[in-house]
Amino acid sequence: MLDSHSKEINPPKLLTHLARSIMWGLVFIIIALYIGMLGYHLFEHMSWVDSFVNASMILSGMGPLSPLVTTAGKVFAGFYALFSGLAFLVVVGVMFAPIIHRFFRKIHLESKL
Repeated sequence: MLDSHSKEINPPKLLTHLARSIMWGLVFIIIALYIGMLGYHLFEHMSWVDSFVNASMILSGMGPLSPLVTTAGKVFAGFYALFSGLAFLVVVGVMFAPIIHRFFRKIHLESKL
């Protein structure tokens, strides 16, 4: 007898969950990128294009392209780098949660009480 916890999610429903998770992950990436762009633009007085490049490089783990000249910009870049490391882990977790959940449901063994 299957209860609601041991039923397997059908593939179309899994794809819907996966698409929704990917969408939320992308929304979070866009927000994080905008925060970085705004910080570089305000603290380092970079153009929007240079701010985009530096923020995307930090967010992807590569490091900044342009040298930082202001103290405020350096402090922002340090905090943004720490934030980016955590953001990466959160985005990966959100995007792959449906697959991980399905895996754990598949290997789940009912305990006998």
